[in-house]
Amino acid sequence: MSHHLDSPTARQDPRLDITDLFVFRGEQGTVLVTNHSHSIAGEDIPRGLHPEGRYEFKLDGSGDAVEDVTYRFTFGAQDAQGQQTFRLRRVTGPDAGDPPAAGTVIADGSTGRAITLPGGGRAWAGKAGDPFWIDPDVLQAVGHAFQDGTAIDLSAWDPAAAKNVFAGHTVYSIVLELPDEELAPLVSADGSVGAWAVAYLATDAGGWHPINRAGLPMIHPLFAQFDEALGDQLNENAPADDPQLYGKTITDKVSAVVRASGSAEDSEGYGRCVANRVLPNVLPYTVGTGASFSFAGWNGRALTDDVATVMFSFASNTPVSMGITGQSLTVQPSPSFPYVPAVN
Repeated sequence: MSHHLDSPTARQDPRLDITDLFVFRGEQGTVLVTNHSHSIAGEDIPRGLHPEGRYEFKLDGSGDAVEDVTYRFTFGAQDAQGQQTFRLRRVTGPDAGDPPAAGTVIADGSTGRAITLPGGGRAWAGKAGDPFWIDPDVLQAVGHAFQDGTAIDLSAWDPAAAKNVFAGHTVYSIVLELPDEELAPLVSADGSVGAWAVAYLATDAGGWHPINRAGLPMIHPLFAQFDEALGDQLNENAPADDPQLYGKTITDKVSAVVRASGSAEDSEGYGRCVANRVLPNVLPYTVGTGASFSFAGWNGRALTDDVATVMFSFASNTPVSMGITGQSLTVQPSPSFPYVPAVN
């Protein structure tokens, strides 16, 4: 559960829920992927991408957690075959953080079909397999620990019985591949960018309300799995405001778990370390390199990274295992565009 149905607002319409954000090196450039509309929410509700929504990839090259460029997808209503048209816009400069800003139309397409963008990029959107895996018992144990301020209790859990709660489930993916030449003017001196994604819904007043935001994986399951008010709040602001708004909350939650488990001599200091590492909630990536979200470091996120094990262990300062691997996926990701697991 990276961010699957992670807040009350997102659950109102899972088409606007961002279950995961991935950033990695593709065949031709940097790949950005978000997943939405998870089948675990039920097949008898609207699926696909919301025709009154906006789905945005945001990139920051200056390190201030303020977007320098936004890539915005909007979708039409489903036709009789379930297909949707989409439009991709690029919004730059001060307008990149302004939802009403029109930006520049890059391309138009239709779900299930890859399109080539001016300058050599590619885009695709459509139904795919969910590449995420997690054991539900471990997930709940971790969530309770960070909500209750206790050590993670897995004493009744049998790793041999571990299962992937998302095996066989599907999502609707949005995939954008950008050539290095397009990102070159944006990246920082060390070649890095910060990435996050936001899903918006049109309001009756003509504006745009943020429904879901995703950057680093596992933030909601760790800190808001059993705190629904916090779950909504984490989606409502811009990343630059994260440290001020949530720094103390995350410090306190981590400190309590570490203190209860006795895994750090200075529990409060470790809590501050975690808060400073995860806030602002932006996924770092060095353009042109292989992605890896691992114990060794956080550089983007590949479709096959075991982010739950990494983040649960990091936040608790205690080894936490899922008991399963990516082999629990029903369909594996592809090395070829659009990279996400294929479904019939």
